[in-house]
Order: sequence, then C-alpha cells, then structure tokens
Amino acid sequence: MTLVLAWNNVRTNPTGFAASFAAVLMAVMLVSSSGLLVTSANADAELNGIMGLLVLSALVSGFVSVFVVSGMLGLHVLRQRRTWGLLRSVGMTPRQVRRLVMAEALVVAVLASTAGCALAVPYAGVVAAFMRAVGLTPAGIPVEVTSGPFVLALVVGLVVTLLAAWSAARKAVRAGPLEVLRESAMQQRLMPWPRAVAGVVALAGGVVLLSLVPQVKAMAAVPTGLGATMVLCVGASALGPVLLRGMGWILGAPAAWLDPGAGTLARASLITQPRRAMSAASPVMLTVALACTFLFAVSTSDVAAGVTRTGPSVWAAPVLVGSAVAYTVISVLNAMAMSMAERTEEIRLLRSVGTKPGQLARAVCWESLIVTCAGALLGTGIAAASLAALGKAATGELWFAYSMPQYLGLVTVCAVSGLIGGLASTRKARHGPLIS
Repeated sequence: MTLVLAWNNVRTNPTGFAASFAAVLMAVMLVSSSGLLVTSANADAELNGIMGLLVLSALVSGFVSVFVVSGMLGLHVLRQRRTWGLLRSVGMTPRQVRRLVMAEALVVAVLASTAGCALAVPYAGVVAAFMRAVGLTPAGIPVEVTSGPFVLALVVGLVVTLLAAWSAARKAVRAGPLEVLRESAMQQRLMPWPRAVAGVVALAGGVVLLSLVPQVKAMAAVPTGLGATMVLCVGASALGPVLLRGMGWILGAPAAWLDPGAGTLARASLITQPRRAMSAASPVMLTVALACTFLFAVSTSDVAAGVTRTGPSVWAAPVLVGSAVAYTVISVLNAMAMSMAERTEEIRLLRSVGTKPGQLARAVCWESLIVTCAGALLGTGIAAASLAALGKAATGELWFAYSMPQYLGLVTVCAVSGLIGGLASTRKARHGPLIS
C-alpha cells in the first residue's frame, strides 16, 4: 500500500521529484560509464599507461555522485517537511511517514537507475571518442559491455538514495506536527552535534592527508591530494552552516549597501537560514575544489617536470574530469532551484505587503550570487591547500601552477547556473497569483 501511494505521489508530482531524479540518473550514468571505460582499458595491454588516470577519474566520479545524490535527496525531503507535518497532524505516525519517504526514494532510484544504465554505454562511447581526439588513447578504447560496472552503479544509485532519504526522513519526522507547520524564518538548531562531530573528524582527516602528500611516493601524491580535497569537502559541508552564517553577514554587506532593499533582504535570508544556503553552496564548493585540484595538479606536475603541453594534449585533464564537473555544475542549478523554490510562500507574502516583482528578482539574484561566492571561496581554500601540498611534494616549496582564465570561467559557470536556477524556480511566485 505504501509503495502504491509513493508511486502515485511521484507520478502526479513529476516536477517535485525532477531534481532528485536527475541527480540519481546522472550519478548512475557517470559511475557505470567510468566503470565501463576502466574495464575496457584493463582488457587492452596497450592502454595500461592511462589506467591510473582512468581509475583516478572513476574514483572522483564516484565520490561526486555520492556527495551530490546525498545532498540532493536530503534537500528534497527537508523541503517537504510541511507535507510530513500535515500527514502527522491527520494521524500518520512517524514510522509511517518514514516508510512513505523511503518508498518514494525507492521509486525514484529504480526509475533513475534504469535510465542511467541505459545511457551509460553511449556516454562511455562519447568519452572514449574525446579521449582519442585529444591524443590520450591514439588507438581508442573499445567499450566492452560487462555486468560489473552496471551492478556497481545500481548499488550506488539505490543504496545512496535510500540512505540519504532515511537520514533526512529521521530529521523531518523528529519535530512535532505543529512545530513543523508553524511559519518561522529562524532555524532553531543551527547544527546537530552528530553533524558537528562528523565535520570536525572529516576536517582532521583532511589535514592528516595533506600532511602525508609531501611524504608519499611521487605517483601517489596526486591521488592523496585529491583524497584530501574530497575529505575536506565533506568536513566543510558538514560545518558549512556555521561558516555560512558569518560569510553571509560579510559577503552580504556590499549587496545591502548597493541595493538597500533587495540586498538587505538577501542578506537577512542567508543569516537566518544558513543550512538552506549551505545546501546550495555545497555543489559550488565541490565543483571549484575538485576541478581546480585536478586541473592545476596536472599543471603543477607539468611545470615541475619541465613539460609543455601543446595541441590536443592540452585537453587531456579537462576531458578526464569534465564529466564530474559537468555533473556538479548541473547540481548547482538543481540545488539553487530547490533552495529558492522553498521560499515560494515567503515571496508571495512579500508581494502582498507591497514588494514589487523587480525587487524580489534582485533579491533572488543577490542571494544566488552571495551563495555562489561563499561556495567558491570555500572550494578555493580547499583546492589551494591541496595544491600547495602537491607543489611542495613536486618542488619542495608551497607553490602551485594555476590558470586564472580557467578558474574565473569555472566560477562564472557556477554563478550563471545558480542565477538561472534561482530565477526560474521563483518566477511563478514573483509574477503569478498571490493565492495558489
């Protein structure tokens, strides 16, 4: 009965589940296509030279998939806390609500995983063609379809989705019905203690990995540096609400000065809802941290070795990390859209007291830009720490090579994605009827 109700909920509200569906679909496609490339290259002795890079790229893709799906499903469930409050107020028990949340997550995971597996083979072929075009694999990678990568991708898609939904559902049903339903802008608990402990442990682990980068063998330095970046991203995401409250106050000051009405509104929203803001900032942080670490680690190694890349080989690193970066950029758009869509009633209330749509649009833009800037700063700090450790391992100095155009281009893409997601998701609330 619960599964039937969950299926009807997903079928009748496709837009509400679209972002979660897209996150799981792309995660499964990314993991399975990476697995297909690794297994296909492993079967060809001539491709042993790039196996390390392919495995590293696959690990990055797997981490990104888990990180994004967990965050997206958690945000989706918490967005519906008013719905869970209504169900509890009419007699549903917390256990029944949790079962419904899990059933909905299962439906989404099965549908999205099936579609992701179907798209994995053609996508792996496209990536293999790009790798051949840039000279990484002159003979090409003959993509062989085996069951292993699909099984792994299905496990990742189903298990991560269900675990994320279970964790978020526990938080959603913990509060009483009336407490959930009341209109309150200020979050009562900024950070539960288990999240704080997990964040501190992750940050400590990241610092330990950074200290090991200059000490390990040269071939293990880059994987260790990337591992440090991933662990630090987890820690920063866990502790992010605390950081974002202070960053929102500081970064929002110029917006409040330049645009007193809309800028002040955006600043106040970030200060009162830092957990919601961090949900949108985390994909930006992940995008900047991983992309910069991967791309500039290659540049640093090339400079240290006196290698100058020319022609198609310049695109080798971007191709390897491009899939994961594209996924995180799309997740920036989805996360910003979901975060802003939660403010529909708030925007209608502001309109009812005289705030004009143009002012609301500017407030959404300011908030999106501040969140993007905060996420970019966190990601830049994490990447800089990892790259400095890699530079010390390669040259003995805390130094690394970087490309400002690539960095600015990456941040710009994140900012534009956030603006599109925020404005698109609030358009109806800004221009539509006040009573829906």
